[in-house]
Parts: sequence; structure tokens; C-alpha cells
Amino acid sequence: MTIALPPTVASHVPTGILVDGDWRPASSGRTFEVADPATTDTLFDVADGGERDALDALTAANAAFPVWRATPPRERSELLRAVFETLTARTEDVAALITAEGGKPLAESRAEVAYGADYVRWYAEEAVRFPGLARRAPAGSNHQLVLRRAVGPALLVTPWNFPIAMIARKVAPALAAGCTVVVKPARLTPLTTAFVAEIIRAELAERGLPTGVVNVVPSSSASSISTPLLADRRLRKLSFTGSTEVGAQLLAAAAPNILRTSMELGGNAPFLVFEDADIPAAVQGALAAKMRNSGQTCVAANRFLVHRSVAQEFTEGLAEAFRGLVVGHGAEPGTTVGPLIEQAAVDRVEEVVAQAVDAGARVHVGGERPRRTGYFYAPTVLDRVDPEHRIVTEEIFGPVAPVVTFGDEEEAIELANRTPFGLVAYAYTRDIGRVMRLADRVEAGMLGVNRGMVSDASAPFGGVKHSGLGREGGEAGLEEYLEPVYVAL
Repeated sequence: MTIALPPTVASHVPTGILVDGDWRPASSGRTFEVADPATTDTLFDVADGGERDALDALTAANAAFPVWRATPPRERSELLRAVFETLTARTEDVAALITAEGGKPLAESRAEVAYGADYVRWYAEEAVRFPGLARRAPAGSNHQLVLRRAVGPALLVTPWNFPIAMIARKVAPALAAGCTVVVKPARLTPLTTAFVAEIIRAELAERGLPTGVVNVVPSSSASSISTPLLADRRLRKLSFTGSTEVGAQLLAAAAPNILRTSMELGGNAPFLVFEDADIPAAVQGALAAKMRNSGQTCVAANRFLVHRSVAQEFTEGLAEAFRGLVVGHGAEPGTTVGPLIEQAAVDRVEEVVAQAVDAGARVHVGGERPRRTGYFYAPTVLDRVDPEHRIVTEEIFGPVAPVVTFGDEEEAIELANRTPFGLVAYAYTRDIGRVMRLADRVEAGMLGVNRGMVSDASAPFGGVKHSGLGREGGEAGLEEYLEPVYVAL
């Protein structure tokens, strides 16, 4: 089955490399295929950038930086506001592209467009509100003035699972701060990034602003882009979203040039359900926290830690909710669960589920691949799961919900913290005192209380421990692209 993109999208997707306002082929002439994970059909051949293309992009960003930094904040703000309005007006086009290359249902893709556009709007507003400080020194001998200025050209490396949200969450604050950027989109979903970059390019050109502000270098080899750029002293900032393993490698590569870094890395989110929880609400929250993009999100609930007194009710309710999900191509009406991104992802999910079952876990629903073309795995609920098993200790990145029981709050917190990751946690309870204890003791950068979603453009998104450094969103997201300058008067 082939589902065609709307003509308004198919004929306007750039497939080249964007350098200083021009879309061009890779210097090597090579391309790579981008496929629909629901059908395995090729959508487009995209320019396969390499070292020369990366350095050309950095040259353009570096040349544009002094002019862009000096551009009045109001002009930067108005540019971002125009991008927000265009994204909103073209929601259906962008959503269709997200679904085609990433597989998620159209309803989720539309929600992602709104979410990404909200970041652009937020930073359009923040661009004219740089923080600063003026005060008399405590000794009384002088005054202190603290200003903020743009860090410099930035390399932004985005993941495949949220192609518009991730470019918006990085590019919008960078541009608001006065930084120029080189974007390395994910190999699996570069098309949405290119589509959004073209919107920004067109706005820059129309306003007579330097077109080298935003550059995009797709590549089948991330290291062929990151290695030469991180070694180049003109680059001053790295923002990466992806696995902890790759993030650690990039941190090491960024160290010799002492780059500012932002790292949003792996997760292993606990979803805590206490004995006083509203169980139907917890089931709906679990569905939201687990099943966005078929479980392929860094903030997906990965471990369902449930008080033993309500474990049966919760597990049966969650299994029933999973049975009501509709697996299919994201563009098909009624689909609520799309495919995984590639065959390797399906193989890994199948492997960890099989190992859990072999170790004694019980399948309530799912536990198999649907018989259809594409990279699908059935929504799955397991209980009687050993908390030391891979399906609990590793990030699943698939539509699988393992349920582990606990006896009291202390055990729940110990289980929640039994991981090197600390991105987000979720908790369902009516006890406000417990909420505050969890906020104090659960090792995570974010905590969702009685809700299965935490992300918001106006709030700091990020984790602790092996889940990363820095924050995206809110005032903190702008600070990642600014450096303080202290003046003693």
C-alpha cells in the first residue's frame, strides 16, 4: 500500500543541503533514501552531506553571525512570529510530511506541529526580553552591569522521533538569542526539517536578512558532520538530542574546543501508581505517557510501578485500553498506533518482550508483530515482570508497558531511582504530602503529577544523571544560547 503525499507537500520538499540560502546537492553527489516506515516505500532521495558540506555550512553561519547578532531583537522576534504563523497555516501539509516519514498517526502529527509552533511563538516573545542586571556593588565602590550576548554559531543535532518539535525547540531559542545555526537532521526523518528550514529561509530572504543564519546538512553519517564541526574553533555551541551513548561521545569531542553544550539524552521514565490513585485516570494518563509515537519518545513511560493493592485493577484497565487501539498507517482514518521507525526497532522490542516472557512475565494483550507490511509491533501489556529484567532496566522505545508492583512509598521511590537515567517521572496519587516528597526524592528533571504529559514551551525540559545537561524550553532554553558579560562601572 502506498499513500501519496498531498501535491502541496510533495512538490515543495527540499531534498538538498541548505548553505547560505541555497539548496544544493551534496559535494560528493551522493544521496540516501528516506522511506515510509508503514509501507517501506521510498519517499525521496536526499542529498548525503559530508565534511566539505558541513564546513561550508559553518562558514556561512560564521559569516552571518555578526550581522544576525546585531539585528535588533524586535526584528528577530518578528521573523520568528512570521514563521509561527506560516507553520500554523500549513499545519496539514507539515503533519502529512511528519506522518509519511515518521509513521505517527495524523492526529499526533497535527499535535506535534502545534507543539513545535508554540516554541517558535514563545521564543519570538522572549527575543525582546533578554535578562540583565544593574546594581551597586556590595562594597559601594562601583556598579555592576551584567549583559547577555549570543554564544556564537551552533551545531544542532536533532532526533528522528519529533522532527518539527526538535528543530523548533533548538532553532527558535538560538535565533532569538542571536545565534546562527547548522542543523544536522536525523537520517530517518530529514524531510520535515528541510520543509521548516525552507520556511525560515524564505522569511530571511524576504526581509533582507543574512540567509546564512540557518543551514541544514542531512547525512547518512552523523559523524561525518559532527567530527569536523566540533574540531573547528568557529563553532561555539552544540545542542544534541539522542542516546546517552552518542551524547557521551559528542561531549568528549566537544571538550577540546570547550564548547557550550546542551544534551537531552536517554530516559527510563517510571510511572508510579499509588494505592490512593484514581485508577481510571491513571489508565488514561498511562495511555498518553506510553503510546505517543508508538512509545518512541524519550519521555515515554517505560516502567509502570504500581502498588500491589491496585495492580490488578490498573493492569486490567490498561490492557483493555490497549485493546481499543487501532494499528495502521498513520494516514489511514481511525489509526491510533503507527509503525516503529525501522526494522531494527521492531527486532529489539520483540527480543526484550520474548526474554521477559521466558523469565515468567505474563502477556495481557499484544506480544507479537501484526501480519502486515511495515515496521509494526502490537501494543503490549505485561505483568509479573522482574524489576531487574531488560524490559525494565533498558529504554524500550516501543508500545510495551511492563507492570512491576511495590509495597510502600519507600520501595516505590527506590525502584524509580534504580536507573542511571533521570529525565522524567510520572505519579498518580491524591496525597499532596506525597507529591512533595516525590518532587524532593525522585531523581528526575521533570515530574508529571496526575497527568501523562509534561512538555510545555514555557517550561524547562531536561533531565539529570545520564539523561543530560541543560534545558530546552522556558527562560532556561534561551539562556543555553547566551553568555553573561559582567561590566564593572
